[in-house]
Amino acid sequence: MISPNTILIIASVRALGTPLDWPEAKENADHVRQWGIEQLLAIWNRAKGKERDALRWGDEIEYLVVTFDDENRKVRLSLRQAEILKELAEDEVLREQGGCVPDLQVMRNHGETIPVFHPEFGRFMLEATPGKPWGIGFKDLLDVEHNMKWRRTIAKDHMKTDEYPITLTTFPRLGTRDDYITPYFPPSGERLRSQYLPDEIANPHIRFPTLAANIRARRGRKVEINVPIFKDERTPVPFKDPTVDYNLHKWPEDDDVRNGAAKDDSIYMDAMAFGMGSCCLQITFQAKNITEGRKLYDQLSPLGPIMLALTAATPIYKGFLADTDVRWDQISRAVDDRTREELGEAVRILLLLQADISTSDIQQPLKHDRWRVPKSRYASNSTYISQDPRLRKEYMDPDLIVDQDLKQRLLDGGMDDLLATHFAHLFIRDPIVIFAEDLKNLDLTQTDHFENLQSTNWQHMRFKPPPPDKDTGWRVEFRPMEIQITDFDNAAFSIFLVLVTRAILSFDLNFYIPIPLTTANMATAHARDAVLNQKFHFRKDPLPPRSVKANGASGTTTPAYMPSRPPTPTCPVDDEHALMTVDEIINGQQPPNNNNNNSDSGSTNAQGFFPGLIPLVESYLNSVNVDVETRCELARYLDLIRKRASGQLWTGAKWIRHFVRSHAEYEFDSVVSADVNHDLLRAVEEITREEGRSGVGGEMFGVGKGKGKGKGDGAGGVGG
Repeated sequence: MISPNTILIIASVRALGTPLDWPEAKENADHVRQWGIEQLLAIWNRAKGKERDALRWGDEIEYLVVTFDDENRKVRLSLRQAEILKELAEDEVLREQGGCVPDLQVMRNHGETIPVFHPEFGRFMLEATPGKPWGIGFKDLLDVEHNMKWRRTIAKDHMKTDEYPITLTTFPRLGTRDDYITPYFPPSGERLRSQYLPDEIANPHIRFPTLAANIRARRGRKVEINVPIFKDERTPVPFKDPTVDYNLHKWPEDDDVRNGAAKDDSIYMDAMAFGMGSCCLQITFQAKNITEGRKLYDQLSPLGPIMLALTAATPIYKGFLADTDVRWDQISRAVDDRTREELGEAVRILLLLQADISTSDIQQPLKHDRWRVPKSRYASNSTYISQDPRLRKEYMDPDLIVDQDLKQRLLDGGMDDLLATHFAHLFIRDPIVIFAEDLKNLDLTQTDHFENLQSTNWQHMRFKPPPPDKDTGWRVEFRPMEIQITDFDNAAFSIFLVLVTRAILSFDLNFYIPIPLTTANMATAHARDAVLNQKFHFRKDPLPPRSVKANGASGTTTPAYMPSRPPTPTCPVDDEHALMTVDEIINGQQPPNNNNNNSDSGSTNAQGFFPGLIPLVESYLNSVNVDVETRCELARYLDLIRKRASGQLWTGAKWIRHFVRSHAEYEFDSVVSADVNHDLLRAVEEITREEGRSGVGGEMFGVGKGKGKGKGDGAGGVGG
């Protein structure tokens, strides 16, 4: 049997200690920042010359654990994360195959390594990763979908018969006034102080409740999340969230709603768990060295908003249809610890002007904080870090805040200006969770203080130095994608992104645009049906200058010759990018009156039409001579991406919204009732198994009775 202590380790993110409440943590913030910088320099000096032979990568799938009560037509979140992990840990068969929980897993060199399961913020969540990193070989790519299905099967086998692991971004009725969790706990506990969620909804490991409590304490009030309501035919105008209790007087923060925290025409939420209880699909790439890692970080960054819109899957919050399709801003607000001063919020003051008393709004002066901070600590990237001659100063964020003292320490320690700026920007934040035991000694062989700041900067890309005690290289984490309903979808988006990285490195592609445009694109991605109806700033020509073929003809495919040092750009920055649809970015732009869909997919013509990410990927596959069978298998995944971008196949968000609005019990008032939610999640569970073949959810796959009816009406099935 596994001891309780081992189970505690399994459920932990780090060793237990004594966490400091916010006033004491604030006093030690500079201490942790300075020690974190020293640990970063130690990592830098150890690993800056580290080399790897080949790229490796991994994916992270997050599940909601739900329990079905079909007799009463209810679906609840199951708070049995710890019990399920315990069942996995005590499974003798799995242990003989290498184990499938942290600290028990044994890596196998031959055969298939058992997947690994991890705890997450919510007690209703599980995270699963492959048992060992994927290689770049095409065999590994074709194993991804099977491995994802295997993970879900293992998880389900260790749950109760009425429990299911589903991959929805959020539980549609999280925070409603009924019993949406099992076991049930009442809301408004000491840590979250939420009107809607109990403290028990979060992982009990002390780090998580401390994180939530200290974010609230640092901020000086509860987090404030207002999501625009979807205004349907019978939605009240203005919409005032009927779940808000203005008469609650249990905690001082209950005054928030009386002071205007809940906005009109919005779904109001008030706790970290509304954001960190969301699921997503994350991909981490290990580069062969730091130079390649920095290049991938920069070149993938502009793709973040595009992939966010393309994977849209979050149209419901707290039992209401929202007028947005993705989760990002909601999580950003859920962990936003900025004070009123840092936000630059206006305060209303009385002015005495010529004996007339009037009011005016002014920004609060900086008395207690160091800076105005433009973004939440969960936000889009604000830096580029590659030492690429194509990186122009005009691309950088003009509003970037940097701790100059910490930057100077990094420069003095030998780090270059770009990377020092990046980390000195991350370190403007305060460490939120500090354990008293960690303040006794600085251990330069560890990374605890560095990771304290690094891991609580949740940007849409993360640059990850090698850990000190593992055979691991420099890594880049791609974080914006929404989790998809099926393992086929999640495999498709994972494989597509891997192939994009191969095309970037093989063809020396350049996707640089000014950082403020990527920030704007992230906001655009939230719009309902953004994948079809919005345009995004994107670079027009990603290809380097072409060589001339031996016969004198200009190359018609991406050239084999690439200059060792790309020329420094000189044209106006505004001429380098344009507004494009997701379809144009993924599938390419066609010149006017050009109906030839079989034109060379790897080139940009003289008129500057963007070639498209899928054509660039296909050009890469052509260049490496993939066998026909493998190419056909990969085509299934690329076809899903292609048709989601064109609108022939629906996003998850569009399908969910359509399901609700088509339900016989929906009253066109934006309310997603318990009955509708039950049928929706039953449909999601069926789609997970059938992938649209039964007719349910066929609009997302082009199969069964419900086929996509976007711009390409009558589209055939994926891969057809």
